[in-house]
Parts: sequence; C-alpha cells; structure tokens
Amino acid sequence: MRRVIQSTFIALVCLVCVSVNAASWSEIRNQSNRANGFIPYQVSNSQGKIWLEISEFKQPFIMYTGLPYGIGSNDIGLDRGQLGESRLVQFEKYGDKILLKQLNTRYRADTENQAERSSVEQAFASSVLYGFKVEARSGKRHLIDMTPFLLQDLHGVSQRLQATEQGSYSVDGSRSALVTEHSKNFPNNTVFEAILTFTGSNPGEYVRQVTPAPNAITVQQQVQFVALPDDGYQTREFHPKSGFFELTYADYATPLTENIEKKLIYRHRITRDKDDAIKPITYYLDPGAPEPVRTALLEGAQWWAQAFDAVGLEGAYEVKMLPENADPLDVRYNVIQWVHRATRGWSYGMAIADPRTGEIIKGHVTLGSLRVRQDLLIANALTGSATNDQKQQKALDMALARIRQLSAHEVGHTLGLAHNFAASVNNRASVMDYPHPYVTLHNGQVSLAKAYAEGIGRWDIEAVRYGYAEFDADKEAEALREIVRDTSSKGLFFISDADARPQGGSQAEAHLWDNGADAAQELSRVLQVRQQALQNFGHANLKDGQPYSELAETLVPLYLFHRYQVEAAVKLLGGVHFEYSVKGDSYKPVRAVSKEQQDAALQMLLSTLTVEQLQLPDHIVKLIPPKAYGYYKNRESFPSQLGSSLDPVAMADVSAQHTLTLMLNPQRLARLLQQKAQSPEQLGLEEMLSELLVTTLRSTESKGLGALIQQRVDYLTVKHILMAASDPNASAEVRAHLHSEIGKLSGWLVTQAKRNPVRYLWLKDLVEKYQAGEFEVDYVKPLAIPPGSPIGQ
Repeated sequence: MRRVIQSTFIALVCLVCVSVNAASWSEIRNQSNRANGFIPYQVSNSQGKIWLEISEFKQPFIMYTGLPYGIGSNDIGLDRGQLGESRLVQFEKYGDKILLKQLNTRYRADTENQAERSSVEQAFASSVLYGFKVEARSGKRHLIDMTPFLLQDLHGVSQRLQATEQGSYSVDGSRSALVTEHSKNFPNNTVFEAILTFTGSNPGEYVRQVTPAPNAITVQQQVQFVALPDDGYQTREFHPKSGFFELTYADYATPLTENIEKKLIYRHRITRDKDDAIKPITYYLDPGAPEPVRTALLEGAQWWAQAFDAVGLEGAYEVKMLPENADPLDVRYNVIQWVHRATRGWSYGMAIADPRTGEIIKGHVTLGSLRVRQDLLIANALTGSATNDQKQQKALDMALARIRQLSAHEVGHTLGLAHNFAASVNNRASVMDYPHPYVTLHNGQVSLAKAYAEGIGRWDIEAVRYGYAEFDADKEAEALREIVRDTSSKGLFFISDADARPQGGSQAEAHLWDNGADAAQELSRVLQVRQQALQNFGHANLKDGQPYSELAETLVPLYLFHRYQVEAAVKLLGGVHFEYSVKGDSYKPVRAVSKEQQDAALQMLLSTLTVEQLQLPDHIVKLIPPKAYGYYKNRESFPSQLGSSLDPVAMADVSAQHTLTLMLNPQRLARLLQQKAQSPEQLGLEEMLSELLVTTLRSTESKGLGALIQQRVDYLTVKHILMAASDPNASAEVRAHLHSEIGKLSGWLVTQAKRNPVRYLWLKDLVEKYQAGEFEVDYVKPLAIPPGSPIGQ
C-alpha cells in the first residue's frame, strides 16, 4: 500500500488550419483527420502519424505518462493503469525549431515583481525534453510531427527493467507504433497512445515469468497533455500533524525574517454550483473487479463520505461505477482500478496534482487482485476453512473486510493523506495504517470475527477536517491550528513512514501490521493464537483434490504469524516516545520507554527464540511430504536444507534470525547504551546481551529435534553479535562494548567446548575467527525468510 503524488497542469494552445505554406499544410490535411480539443492535432490512421497544432508559446501545461497495458509483475513495478512522472512543460519557438521544455517548479518567487521572478528562473536550470521541426506554418499556427517523440520510452520502462535487474532493454522502432485509434482529445486534456516493444538480452527471472518471449517485451504507453487549473483554488498550509502529504518549494520572494522553504498540502478542490451546492469529489470503480470484490471495493471507498459528512461537507464525496466508454487514464475521472499481476503485490494510491499549488486534479488507485487471495490463505491457515463451508464463509468475510479497508486506504492517499502508522495504539483509529488481522481465541478455536475494523476512523475524520473544512480566509490559519490542538487533546496520534518503517526505528508507538496499545502484550497474545492454530493445523487446511505437499505454503503465514508484532515489540527496546510537536500548537518532551516496558518487551522477544516457540508440532512434520509431481516450490515456500523435504530446523532459523536481526540492530544498541548512561535504572546493552545469552547459549540443553533447533539458534545468536560488532555503521561505543562482551563470551565458550563440543566447539572457533580478524558474515549462507508485506522485502 504504498502512495505516489504526481504533479500536473494545464496550458492553452489552439490552432486553425489555414494554410500559408499551402502545399505542406494542405498535403497533411488531405491525408489526415483533425481532432479538436485541448491541443488540436491531425491524425493519419493509415500512416500511423500524428501532427500537433500549436499557436501559443510559453503557456505552461502538464505532461504525464501512463501504462494502459502493463507487464504484470509486482517485482518489476510496471502495472496496468500506472501513472508515471508528470511534468510542468511548455512549447517554445526558436527559429525553425519548437522545443518542449520542462520547467523547474522547485524554485520560484511568489511575487508580482516580474524582474524578481525572472531572476529565480534564470538562476536554476530547466530541461528541454525534445526538439521538433516545424512541418508547416500558417501565421501563428505551427504543425509539428509528434510521432518520433511519442515512440520514445517516456515512461521509463527500460530504466525500471534495469533497476530491477531484468536486463538491458531499449525501444525497437521496427516493432513499435502509434495506436492512433486510442488517441483522444477532450476540452482539458489531449491523449496519445503508442505500442512499444523493448528488446534486450539476458532477461531476468521476473520478465521470464510474465512474458511469452522475454527478449521482446511489449507494453502500451500513454502520454497526456493536461490543462492547468484556473486560479480559483485556495492553497492550504501544511502542518506536520495534519496527516497530509506536503508540497515543498523554495520561495525567494520571502521576507528575510521568514523561512524561505514553503510547505502546502495536496488536496482536491471543493467546488460549488451557482446555488452554492457542493459538487462532489467523485471516484469511479473499474468494472473489471469481480463480485463480491466489486461491492466490497465500493463500500470501502465510500467510507470517506462519513468523514466529509462529519466535518460539515455533506455530499462532497461519492463513489460510482466507471462509465462503460470511459478511459481510466482520462484526467476527468478519479479511478479505483483492479489490476492483475503474476504475484500478490502492493496496491497504490497515486494522484496528479498541480505542482504550483498542490491541487489534486486526478486520483488513481491501483489495487492488486491477488491480495484478497492471500487473505483467504491466511484465514485458512488460522482456522482450517478449506473443507468447512461455515468456516469458509467466515474466511471470505474476513478477506472482504480487508478489501474494504484496502480500498479506503488507497483512496485516502489520493485525497492527500499519508500513512498513519500510530493508529493502532488508538484502537485502529485510521484506515491509513497497515492493519494486521486481529484474531482471537474462543473455546480453543481461532475466531476471525474482529479481524478488521469497519468504517472510517476517528483520526481520519480529523484529518479530513484539516484538509477540507471551509473557513473564511482571514480565520483559516488559526482554525487549522485549533484543529491540530483539538486532535491532540483527543489523544489521537500521528506518525508516518520515516519513523515507522526503519528496522532500527526509535518511535515506540509507530509500527506496520500490528495491533494494540502495548506491543509486548499484543505479542504475547499473538503467540497464543499462533500456538493454538499450529496445534489445530492439519487435514482441514487442505481442499479435496489438492496434494498434501501444498500445505507447506499454507503453513508459512501461520508459522510466521507473529513476525510483525515482533517488529512492533522490538521498538520498545531503546525506544522513545515523541510526537511531531510545533511551537504554539502542542509539545511533549522526548522520553525513553520505561524500564518496566522494555523489560516486558525483552522477555517476550526472547520467548520467540526458545525451542518451545520455534519447534514445529510433530504431527505437522509428518503431515507434509515433498512436492507432488507437477507442483513446485516458489518464493512463498520455506527454505530447506534437506533437499525437497520440509525442514523444521530451517523454519526455526528464519524465524529466529528475524528476531535477532531486529534486536541487535546497531541503532537500537546505541540507544540502549545512551539511555543507560543518562538513567542508570534503564535497560542497558550488557543487560540485554546477558538475557539473550541466558535464553540461547546458556539455556538447558534440549533433546531430539529441539537440540538441533537450539544449536541453530546458538549459532545465529553468536553470528549476529559478531556482525553487530563488525558493522562499520555501528557507533564506536557499541562496537567497543560488544567487543568486550565477546571477550567474556570467548572464555566461557572455551570451557563449554570441552564439556559439549557438538554444541559449543564450532561457536568457540567462530569467536576466535572474529578475534583474529577473520570473521566472515556469510560463514554459513543465511536462509531467506519468505515474503511478507505483501511480497518481497
């Protein structure tokens, strides 16, 4: 569920076909048809050519690209309906050439003084995107051949293929052409489409997966010229706690006593008709979505009407089905599009917006169709719904509840809203969080009844109030500040990506895919659900006619059901409480997470490293055979060091490695050191390491398969401590303290290796390699954890 806010605009360019250069102009007219609209053009279907008519120069407008036909791989990231870079451009004439220039919107002077504006324009570079030869001319009217320009890789397909290591590709002109019948002209935008074939060598895995001939990848590219909005839009100032995306630019006309950097929010315009009735912001749903998904998407997207109604803008937002003949990339339509890929993948909320003001012109939501199937897989893993009609209906209800939330989430991005990853501590107060299914236990059975929240959240309403409520111009600034103060007073919290995504993040309340106000307590509860579901796992999780080997992929999300709550709980270690304080609005001092909370989190995290949590129940090991003929492992499968067999030790490896990587993050270790130095009663680095070693290397020896799991966890623990001590990005103090602890560990291992060489001798040798400067991070190749959210790392 990622967001992309694009920038776009309008220009007024008109032409009339009256010939001065009669032979050339009339020749083109005779072999083509004129399409009137925003920028008129001549099109020849027989020749596959388009000529653009231009009469006004230095009139800015927006150019953006899109993919009406994509590649179909989430990993490559070139999907049907994707919007590309949008640019503020204008045509300029120099002699017999017409240049398409992209303007620099990052630096400006917001003033009526033309000389002051010009000084900024002259100080920073612009970019000429293409040079055209004038094909014909009639007074101020000029005709240029757009065909070569439109057959370029304007969307950046080849760069994306190279960035994802899929090979080196370029446009093959002999296998590319304009799709002239798809070119269209509307009053506010002009649309061109081309079919482009990219040829190359050494195609990557993802390209081979989704293309019939991997050396020739054919997509369709759309280029749109869009008129800029009029001057009636009122910008709105950004606030760090508003929850909106920010548009940042440097205004060199700013008084010397004020900040030169200005920040506005992205949002739609609220408009009214002559009777002062609100014209709704309308979103249109792609009819390609099947039922019952279509209804769920409609319902979820419509949740935002609750927020607009709550802030006094009744009827300001609505959702409809996309008209039959409408183009999803037409700038007139805010679209929710259902997109197919070869694998489950991210959904996106993108927007085209005016880069001068932040006004959103078009919202475009892309929802991956396989996400709902992943939710059904998770539900089946938890409840064994494969062969039980009643459980299957509950699983479907859960999956559709997730689709409603996902639809609302992505539409929220296109309304201008950023992620709020602190909403879970406010009892799921925002659809702009990433929600983990809240699964409960009832009489020894897993219940999905409360898996996802329904309806818009309390924080979402306050965010819409900030972004869309109407105020008198002279009262707006104070009204917005009052909204921020009021939201804070209600205890509603906002923290976004930069403080929630990093594995070494310090913010104690901001997490992805978590639940609950106390991350450690919720981890304890999640582990109980996981343990019960593992005990229940068996024949009921498989449909009739499916090979038993397919249970291996169903087991993955269940065995790793706690992975994201681990990521939440670990942020309590060396964690910090803070908010986006602004002087005059709200202020809370930065403070460390309490010793009690850190201790509780540490104990819960250490429990995920125990044999009791990591060992797979014996009945599951016996249940799942190697892959049946005709079926194969894929990226959704657990790694195995047993060949084709299910490997319970490798499963324990990836789970333990996940916890250890997070716990021994160098930034987290540095905070533990400094918090302990500031407050001696706090949890410190040495204490955490001591507890870690008690749980792992110093634990009572297990037997059977548990002994092998214990041995693997011992190795991973030592390895990750040595990795942290060798990390050049770790602070000098962290490396010094770890080096000292490793010295103590070395002596202890010497003694233990004599007593139990199988468990400890190799670890002693590994530590000695570190001390001799010969330690290699990948001494044993690390096992990859299967994908999580929603695929890839």
